[in-house]
Amino acid sequence: MSENSKTYFKSEVDRLYGEELFRPELYVQVRQSRDFMEKYHTEKIKLNDLAAAAFMSRFHYVRIFQRMYGLTPRCYLRDFRISNAKKLLKKGLPITQVCFDVGYESLPTFSAVFKKCTGYTPSEYQRIQKSNLE
Repeated sequence: MSENSKTYFKSEVDRLYGEELFRPELYVQVRQSRDFMEKYHTEKIKLNDLAAAAFMSRFHYVRIFQRMYGLTPRCYLRDFRISNAKKLLKKGLPITQVCFDVGYESLPTFSAVFKKCTGYTPSEYQRIQKSNLE
């Protein structure tokens, strides 16, 4: 198809596919902040600190992170913590210990978030996993 016969829409689609969505340094900065979240997920992590480490405003950081990973940083961290909690509960660790080991400071908060994400309370999940092993 010649360049003259393309519609404006087709030209714009071709232009967008040819461009990088983000500057390469943005990928590096956001990936480093994600790695930081995963490494220090047991500690209290503030959005302002993550954004500052990526040399962005918090609003720009959230927008870029969400476009890259499909989740906000808060949701990504929550899902990462719950994923680790599931692994620890499968091992049979006490729920209170799991709560603190994955970075929650409150057992009721941990239980509510866990149930929202999995559909089970931590004790129900642990019981189901134990019965599946037997």
